[in-house]
Amino acid sequence: MIQKHWVTMWGNAMSITNHTPQGYSRNITLRYPVTVPFAGEALRLTFDHFCGTEPVTISRAVIARCADDSRKTILTETLHTLSFAGSPSVTIPAGGRVTCDPVSFPVEQGQTLSVSFYLGEFTQMRSSVIITGPLSGGQYAVGDHCCTDRFPVDDCRNTSCCYFLSDVEVLTASENHAVVCYGDSITAQDWPDYLQQLFLAQPDNHTAIVRKAASGTRILRQYSCITYESYGLKATVRFPHELPVSGADTIIIQQGINDIIHPVGTDVNIFRPMSDLPTLEELKDGYRYYLKETRKMGMFTLTGTLLPIEGWRTYADFREVLKNGFNDWLRSGDGADGCIDFDLALRDPDRPASFAPGFDSGDHLHPSAAAYRQMAQTAYDALNAFGRC
Repeated sequence: MIQKHWVTMWGNAMSITNHTPQGYSRNITLRYPVTVPFAGEALRLTFDHFCGTEPVTISRAVIARCADDSRKTILTETLHTLSFAGSPSVTIPAGGRVTCDPVSFPVEQGQTLSVSFYLGEFTQMRSSVIITGPLSGGQYAVGDHCCTDRFPVDDCRNTSCCYFLSDVEVLTASENHAVVCYGDSITAQDWPDYLQQLFLAQPDNHTAIVRKAASGTRILRQYSCITYESYGLKATVRFPHELPVSGADTIIIQQGINDIIHPVGTDVNIFRPMSDLPTLEELKDGYRYYLKETRKMGMFTLTGTLLPIEGWRTYADFREVLKNGFNDWLRSGDGADGCIDFDLALRDPDRPASFAPGFDSGDHLHPSAAAYRQMAQTAYDALNAFGRC
């Protein structure tokens, strides 16, 4: 008899939506594609309102297969309505999360599923994360279109903001597992998707890439003002909620650059005092917290070096020195099982403070699409070298 277990095959962090007067919605359907990394026989979905301050109700939620030629068209004959303790709707308390009842839904490697859910009543749209990449993206439409094969073109828009949907688990063979990519905007962007594509290219893949990343997040600090609260939660708030991930035995942690570049002084920005700038030892302690927690979970932990930042609007020599000192410590492997040297893979060998030609997105902080592909290849090679595939 083949042993089965639950593995998260797709996932996101849950962060704080930018606070605007338009922070509520009603009578809308959200739809998100989910790529299947390996075969399984049943599914469970988690909806998360971690950052909410009042309850929200999901009126209806469904899952279906996408048409082979479109990530935006579902095959209605495959549609299953999700239930929550037997009910088709569920109310999630502020700060809470819910998981649907398991649904029998056989899946195969490489298929694309679609999760649609309808918010009928006024809903606080506060818990979300922005994600990008070739396997990411979503749509929303006015009205209940959960069971519609394709959203009506006049009443829908694309979105890179993923609300509430945090995890999709699959009941699958015991050799299948998940690798968590944890970090900030650099990891919320494309490289985890490219990494998943590299694994999907293998005819008998056993690895799911689960992204737990939120833009603007720092290790040691978080903002209490509504101007910057969407920059996310600090490590000791995020990490216990986002981890563990079912079926995950490996994690890649790439974070810390925002701790270095955010502080500018209250004479420039009252919300960004220079006292927020960490020392090198404080940054190390922040990672030691991560390492202590991942050891408790028995996870194989890889750290990722921070990327070039020369030319970024707050760039300064003292930030470069701090970043390089931190990268040197990460390369030493102190407390981790290994280090993935993203910095070395992306920097200009003749000017190591900068991205190599073609690898800068243009803001001198985030990589280009080519650089994200290089990050994915670097991570893929490291995971293979460490036997984590």
